[in-house]
Amino acid sequence: MRAALLLLTAIASAPLLRAGDWPQFLGPTRNGISSERLGAPWSKDGPKLLWQRPVGEGFSTPVVAQGQLILFHRVGDRETIEALDATTGKALWKADYPTSYHDDFSRGDGPRASPAIAGDRVYTYGADGQLYCWSLSNGAQRWHVDTETEFKPARGFFGRVCSPLVESNAVILNIGGRPQAGIVAFQADTGKVLWKATSDEASYSSPTMIDRGGQRRLLVVTRSTLTALDPAQGHVLFQYPWRPPVHASVSAAVPLVIGDLIFLSASYGLGATVLRWDATSPEKVWASNDVLSNHYATSVAYGDFLYGFHGRQEEGCELRCVELKSGKVRWSESGLKAGTVTLAGDQLLVLTERGELIRAQAAPDGFKPVARAQVLPFDVRAHPALADGLLYARNKDKLVCVDLR
Repeated sequence: MRAALLLLTAIASAPLLRAGDWPQFLGPTRNGISSERLGAPWSKDGPKLLWQRPVGEGFSTPVVAQGQLILFHRVGDRETIEALDATTGKALWKADYPTSYHDDFSRGDGPRASPAIAGDRVYTYGADGQLYCWSLSNGAQRWHVDTETEFKPARGFFGRVCSPLVESNAVILNIGGRPQAGIVAFQADTGKVLWKATSDEASYSSPTMIDRGGQRRLLVVTRSTLTALDPAQGHVLFQYPWRPPVHASVSAAVPLVIGDLIFLSASYGLGATVLRWDATSPEKVWASNDVLSNHYATSVAYGDFLYGFHGRQEEGCELRCVELKSGKVRWSESGLKAGTVTLAGDQLLVLTERGELIRAQAAPDGFKPVARAQVLPFDVRAHPALADGLLYARNKDKLVCVDLR
């Protein structure tokens, strides 16, 4: 009885996520989908800009919970975590630590991974493998793990990229350490290792969770496989071969689970695949390199259709609608270059790398924009966040908050 009372007290006193929060990479269900309904399409003058501020280096998506926005970026030689009032942009607290990460391909030295907020904790994973837990209320450091020293992963092309996934009392990362430290779960309140699994190198994709038969299941795209695991113990359920045919390649899109189907996508000659879930051996439904090959941004699903960017960023992409169950391309829109797609209700929010925000109905009969606006200068790579009708987007040096209510 006493233990139950203590548990109820802890739950009651813990800060809870609200319906409009965007607490992690790709939103509350890690699939780029918001349950919010947007207001009327904005006028030709564009949506109202509530606030903006300069930011440091990085491709990390801002995350929002409990009225706070967490920004993770590099300022000088320090990876920096800042809390802002989500409505006004007012600074609330800041924490930082030194970093020596240098990108070998001159694509920026800032963090790639997005923070995760769970209760009164914020988790960040830096480009050189520093995993931190911070207090959401005041920025105090709770714990820290140097995963580079602890697990000795291969360096990879662009540093550490995995956005932390919080599941129950575990923080799960695609680390790529060896031996048997490819995927690692840490105790959320202490940083202690709970379990380790596989010896695969890390990809640039982040893990996600699914429910199957009343059980939670973890899906992780590693450098060479789609791996399904029991998140409680780290037991591997299956490993499905999944790797581009060339060495100099990146698999970045997060697996999408739609009903009993799993959509996987990558560029570099690998393409897209839809699998039917099976606890031990998934069945391939279709696969093609000419349908919806996501280079770095994850597609979204609405009804029986997928919406996302097909092709390599440096070669120019096409925004496409694809039938989930058959792989048939329903429409394709060129000229937007690369970008990201977020779904709010039945509305697509397309943010191009040029900084243009486009709103359109998620419909298989054609791309029909109802509103467009330039919200950022060129070179946008990070996915946006959508919380309580406010869209937060960043490029290489600016963060903006625009009102879509």
